[in-house]
Amino acid sequence: MKYENIVTGKFLERPNRFVGIVEINGKKEKVHIKNTGRCKELLLPMATVYLEDFKGRMGTRKMRYSLIAVLKERADGESILINMDSQAPNKVILEALTSNYLDLNGLSKLSKIQSEKTYLNSRFDFYIEDENNEKAYIEVKGVTLEKDGDFMFPDAPTDRGVKHIMELSQIAKKGYRAFIIFVIQMDLKGYFYPNEQTHKEFAESLRYAESQGVNILAYNCSVTEDSMQVNEKLKVVL
Repeated sequence: MKYENIVTGKFLERPNRFVGIVEINGKKEKVHIKNTGRCKELLLPMATVYLEDFKGRMGTRKMRYSLIAVLKERADGESILINMDSQAPNKVILEALTSNYLDLNGLSKLSKIQSEKTYLNSRFDFYIEDENNEKAYIEVKGVTLEKDGDFMFPDAPTDRGVKHIMELSQIAKKGYRAFIIFVIQMDLKGYFYPNEQTHKEFAESLRYAESQGVNILAYNCSVTEDSMQVNEKLKVVL
């Protein structure tokens, strides 16, 4: 997936979860933050951020800029570009499903892909069928939390996430295939872990889901200032 008209800025503050103040070309601008997670380790004062400029295509938008990526300075002195757009994981997974790029643990070439499919009491990100008439539901989670080269989710408690996991377990019991795909929104090659310290119930439900046949996958991404695409499958440690 690609963005248009990228500009660079310096992050200043976050008055609320939807709005940030960023210095762009020497001027303070109010920008839309496309990620409602805490992201405290990313949105630090004077962090370099990348924004999409909607000048000339505002439509009903109230803010000209949307913050889509941040340059994180790591403890080892290196920096890593992290995509922060919470809508991007679904978009890149759809691209990867359409091109049959993903390794879906035995599913063959896909014959049907449907977004936003409701089953039981939840709406899942994707419903798919393969050429052998195998049917599956997929839930996608974007991951921006990195520590020492490994990745964790969530960065804040998520009761909604637990609900989805438990209902995917029910789907697996009914004979469908079920997947949770964690999209690591950066290009590093560590392990993925559930963030048990932040939300123990989420970690426990993820382990339970695996025991019921839910496939837990993680993929990192190639990230640039104006693009993101699925890259490599990573090891999941529950």
